[in-house]
Amino acid sequence: MYYCKNCGEPYMSDEAVLCVRCGAGKGLGTNYCHSCGKPMTPDTSVCLNCGVPSYPQTPTNAKSKIAAGLFGIFLGQFGVHNFYLGYTQKAVIQLVLTLVGYALCCVFVGIFFILATSIWGLVEGILILVGKINTDGSGIPLTE
Repeated sequence: MYYCKNCGEPYMSDEAVLCVRCGAGKGLGTNYCHSCGKPMTPDTSVCLNCGVPSYPQTPTNAKSKIAAGLFGIFLGQFGVHNFYLGYTQKAVIQLVLTLVGYALCCVFVGIFFILATSIWGLVEGILILVGKINTDGSGIPLTE
């Protein structure tokens, strides 16, 4: 169970990327412990209640927004940007739809599969660059 570092509310699931109470991104904030939800002072490096170290405000494994956006624009039909961001299920769906589209190209129906996944990837790439998609699959904010 993880708790919001901004308001102390428990997340509904481990896959949650935002707090339902305050809307803060997962891992953002310094007021509460992410492990037990007890109040902490912002300068504390270890929770005095449970002893868990507080992780840094800006994670070191944050993904690049520009790289993800360009992957989406140029390689989006293959789901490369979603693999990069950790949205594996969506990426596999995009990849399978594209491969099925190429396999069915001789029947003409495949062109619609390829066109649909290409537009899907392009739109997601633009949304990433504009900032509408601003977290990776783990809820870590993307870096500039």
